[in-house]
Amino acid sequence: MKKHLYCISLLFSTLGSIAQTGTIEGKISHKDSGVGHASLKVENTGRGTLADGQGRFVLKEIAPGEHTLIISSIGFETLKLPVTVRPGEVTVTNASLKEVSSSLNDVVITGTRTNRRRLESPVAVNILDSRTFNITQSNTVSEGLCFQPGLRMETDCQTCNYTQLRMNGLGGSYSQVLINSRPVFSSLMSMYGLDQIPSNMVDRIEVVRGGGSVLYGTSAIAGTVNILTKEPETSSFTVSSNTASIKGKATDNFLNLNASVINDEKNAGASFFASHRDRDAYDANGDDYSEIAKLTNNSFGFNSFLKFDPQNKLEVNGWSIYEERRGGNKIEERADKADQSEYRLHNILLGGFNFDHFSKDKKNSYSIYASAQHTRRTHYTGIDQADAWGRTKNHSFQGGFQYNQVFDDFLNGKNTLTTGTEIQSEYTFDEITLYNYLIDQRVNLLGAFVQSDWEIDRNITVLSGLRVNKSNKVDRLILTPRISALYKPGQNTQIRASYARGFKAPQAFETDMHIAFAGGGVSLISIDPALKEETSDSYNMSVDFNKANEKLIYGFTGDVFYTKLHDSFILEESGTDENGNQRLFRKNGSNSTVKGITLEGRINYSQKFQLETGLTVQRAEYDRPVAWSSELPGSREYLRSPETYGFYTLSILPQSRFNVNISGVITGPMKVPHFAGAPGVNQDALITSQTFTETNVRLSYRFTLKSIRQDLQFNAGIQNLFDQYQKDFDTGKNRDSNYIYGPQRPFTVFAGIKFGLM
Repeated sequence: MKKHLYCISLLFSTLGSIAQTGTIEGKISHKDSGVGHASLKVENTGRGTLADGQGRFVLKEIAPGEHTLIISSIGFETLKLPVTVRPGEVTVTNASLKEVSSSLNDVVITGTRTNRRRLESPVAVNILDSRTFNITQSNTVSEGLCFQPGLRMETDCQTCNYTQLRMNGLGGSYSQVLINSRPVFSSLMSMYGLDQIPSNMVDRIEVVRGGGSVLYGTSAIAGTVNILTKEPETSSFTVSSNTASIKGKATDNFLNLNASVINDEKNAGASFFASHRDRDAYDANGDDYSEIAKLTNNSFGFNSFLKFDPQNKLEVNGWSIYEERRGGNKIEERADKADQSEYRLHNILLGGFNFDHFSKDKKNSYSIYASAQHTRRTHYTGIDQADAWGRTKNHSFQGGFQYNQVFDDFLNGKNTLTTGTEIQSEYTFDEITLYNYLIDQRVNLLGAFVQSDWEIDRNITVLSGLRVNKSNKVDRLILTPRISALYKPGQNTQIRASYARGFKAPQAFETDMHIAFAGGGVSLISIDPALKEETSDSYNMSVDFNKANEKLIYGFTGDVFYTKLHDSFILEESGTDENGNQRLFRKNGSNSTVKGITLEGRINYSQKFQLETGLTVQRAEYDRPVAWSSELPGSREYLRSPETYGFYTLSILPQSRFNVNISGVITGPMKVPHFAGAPGVNQDALITSQTFTETNVRLSYRFTLKSIRQDLQFNAGIQNLFDQYQKDFDTGKNRDSNYIYGPQRPFTVFAGIKFGLM
């Protein structure tokens, strides 16, 4: 009897104790979305919890009185919030977190085609934001992309300076470049487009390395780069001007304008961006032929939105690029009056819309979207005043429909099902009559996709998807599946693994539309009529660790990648034409393999300094040698593909008025083909380049003009401080224009000014 009385007494005592405590509940958010799995602690009590995936939390059995609630999450400032707890009552406390100078937990869309916090995404997504463009003095997208792990920007022509992006060791044609999530970045735009897009147009760039992004279609074997233009958030404007002196011999001037307007209700707004660039030609070796082309670029664009109500939103964007570039000699004369020259005049228009509808409970949504681009190009590539004028027409279109359905109770987990269909079409006409050169090609791709994004529990997420592709260049349907998994063994660690199948249709690539100089003539690329599609199997595994406290954010990532290409596309020399011009032949070769590891590190101490760095070590080779030259044995190694490359950015006082920024790009040795023809170059050779370490320094100071509530910033610095630049360029009109490697510019001094709200 006494035992029963004791139990009853203990029960009432416990109930009484609970009745004397209170509860804290609420939601942690940033802007319009919840901050999933934020950490919450009641100071000096030992009580704490984690928010759920939507940022909601409940803290029970908290002693009555005044408390301090400490809220922290990777990528946000730690927040200390006073809370009053009353016995037997629920205290509702909602909190909004403020981002720190870090993109660790931004909302991203590229990995899953839906909005996801970066640390919650089963597909690893890296972010290049406007801050990185600023601290590295990157005025164009091509200049900034090298400050991302696993990415390398490569200049491939000494005369016109066309570039390509290499991801995980693979060439530019294996990377899918998206504009506002739409694949309208055509093969032609891939040659110059990344150099033509000014960075002031860009809000951020999301990068998915590896084949985990095949739901976007063909060309995503190496990965996907999603360029997202600036969206209006507040009514503001900025004007900036930058001038650079390239070794005291040439100038490069930028004038940029950004403005945005938004109404008081925050349901309509537009942002506008404009840029003007003038760059002189630069001659590195004194032979009167340029190594950096003269160019003029005018760009203008806008991005707008209209929310009809909380469930319906329309976004419309558009922009134009006008660019004229000229390389070779006799720069100020017409291209066909020079001894050797290349001339490009581009007129590019891009635009698109996206309509989103959400149900009131946010459980389902759909999007209708379309984007298009149109390019007209006049070009010249010739020697000794030849009539080598050409013309190009290129346009691409993409339209589609996507539906998302959220199942909150899917086998005791949460599943977001995504499905849709889309059509892509690209037409290219490129002709130079003198060389009997013609590309007249239409590529159509119809795709349908389905994806399951299944959060099994708080620690495990499995993303699986399948895309069905029908290309007019391939007779059969092609299936490209992918599966990715995220495992979180603790709050600070994410382990990801993925497999994806990819393919590339047998079509003209960007390199096929570049006619290079070699051996006193030009080199022309033709395509094997029997060329068939190339397929791939890609595997990735990564470990991501990030830890934050009140003063310190630090972390690292290790990513292992392996890609097997079947029936690899190769380019081999195949003699000369009747005019003595070099012929290169695009055909299927053996299988090939690209494998390696990328390491990333990052640390931010109390906004005093911030360091980010990345290093890739890789190996890329064919199963059988490729005969790139008719004079030399073939090579199994990928050409122009270094086994080691990386970057770093260091910001001192990143949030203060005075900033010091040091950045650098490291490019290891690589095999570079060198065709004979220039003075002193009597036979073809395979050169091993040196290691380049490009170092940049930037200083800036910001004033606040209190009377007009605007900021004024001055900046100055040096790019390629130690002049790590190629020293053995070919000379004269018979040079091999593709024999170029290393940094994009030599020693360069710059200064700039920026006015507006910063």
